[in-house]
Amino acid sequence: MAKLYFRYGSVGSAKTLNLLAVAHSYTQQSKTVLVVKPALDTRFGENAVTSRAGLSRDADFLVATVDDLPQDRMSQADCILVDEAQFLSEPVIEKLRLIATELDVPVICYGLRGDFRTRLFPGSRRLMELADEISEVKTTCAFCNRKAVFNLKLINGQPSLSGPVVDLGSEEKYLPTCAKCYGSKLPQVWNIQEL
Repeated sequence: MAKLYFRYGSVGSAKTLNLLAVAHSYTQQSKTVLVVKPALDTRFGENAVTSRAGLSRDADFLVATVDDLPQDRMSQADCILVDEAQFLSEPVIEKLRLIATELDVPVICYGLRGDFRTRLFPGSRRLMELADEISEVKTTCAFCNRKAVFNLKLINGQPSLSGPVVDLGSEEKYLPTCAKCYGSKLPQVWNIQEL
């Protein structure tokens, strides 16, 4: 049976670069790979799946609802790769689970685990519940050399907890941070007394 994978990481951890490398490998082997992304992700263009390293390809499917994943096309794939999976709804994640299970097509999802307030995105939470394999794509903190685990949001260059949870941006808006640096930039986030 094929598996549902969730490969998560903080911003700037090369998740999309990894997705594009996997897509390239399948294509080089003359296999059919379908690249999927949420319809709301228009940062680099409506159809573009673009890494911060500059590599890009067009998505085969833009997804807003479960109907945007037609079973006949999904069943023809050797692999389905999903970018920015955190933005997908829980029903779409459940359909991806069914594609892996019932159609026997591996589905590899890439995305953020949590938002800039350290809360799980609904799509990521559902992937954590349903994925056969979960792995972390690692990067270092923007302020030190520890492993980044959180996403720090910037407004006018200053750390912030304000604004909508889904607020598309890149390095100008989000930085990867370790827990210590995140807490030092936003001490109000933990709501606990000093040790």
